[in-house]
Amino acid sequence: MLNLVLFGAPGSGKGTQSEKLIEKYGLHHISTGEVLRKQIKEGTELGKIADSYISKGHLIPDSLMIDILRQELKSEAAAKKGVIFDGFPRTIPQAEALEEILRENGTELTGVIGLEVPEEELVARMLKRGAETGRADDNIETILNRLNVYHTQTEPLKEHYQGKGAYIRINGLGDTDRIFTDITGNIDGRSKK
Repeated sequence: MLNLVLFGAPGSGKGTQSEKLIEKYGLHHISTGEVLRKQIKEGTELGKIADSYISKGHLIPDSLMIDILRQELKSEAAAKKGVIFDGFPRTIPQAEALEEILRENGTELTGVIGLEVPEEELVARMLKRGAETGRADDNIETILNRLNVYHTQTEPLKEHYQGKGAYIRINGLGDTDRIFTDITGNIDGRSKK
């Protein structure tokens, strides 16, 4: 079973690469951002709570994200070939909870794909995405706040996963197909071990 975390700053290409990985490996996709946006759009209680954080560019509480993840992993699709986590974990407590949840399900994390992109490029990508899609959280003020939150709260995960030998550094600049080839080469190398 292949269980991957896509790791990187907002705008690093996690969504683009996750789509390609899902197609290639038949993985169940868990995007906390998509799950939360759906809840917000539907006006659920979870959506209202999440929106109060997301609209300001803040992370939602660990306990809420962990509950969402547990629920998603219970789905039948998640139990088949594996899961790709997009936007989770974002904190060390979430990473520890993920490892525990995977153990409970009789599996483990295969690797953490770290898409590394310079900050100026991240800002440019998100501004372009906001102009093209109308995503309300892709404006300069929220983008800069999201990047600050990423650097202070999420980036420490890189060191956490490097210490476990799970972090796979990928240059996230350039052609998406070349980036994908780098990712799959690393994944295939790990899964043969």
